[in-house]
Amino acid sequence: MPAGSHSKRERQYEHIKEGAEKRGTSTGRAKEIASRTVNKERARSGEAKTASKTSTRDRKSASRRGGERSHSGSRGPTRDQLYNEAKQRGIEGRSHMNKEQLAKALGR
Repeated sequence: MPAGSHSKRERQYEHIKEGAEKRGTSTGRAKEIASRTVNKERARSGEAKTASKTSTRDRKSASRRGGERSHSGSRGPTRDQLYNEAKQRGIEGRSHMNKEQLAKALGR
């Protein structure tokens, strides 16, 4: 977190980071996701000294978007992402499943 950030942003950062880690994301990647999301929100609300055009002109805030544009593309989550979620849920036989089977087992 940047120095001098508000306690709300500190809580937001921790919440996003913990959520990403629960979904099977590595600690480093979870920190990166949380930092980028919080920094974008800071830019949108005028808390940051500098902001990119995409941060301020995006029609949907990162929190409202809820990961719509993250790693899903036109084909949805990767097989590895589905596998990690299946592992967290304790789905049996997941190591032998392909992407379609994992998605079906997860109820997608």
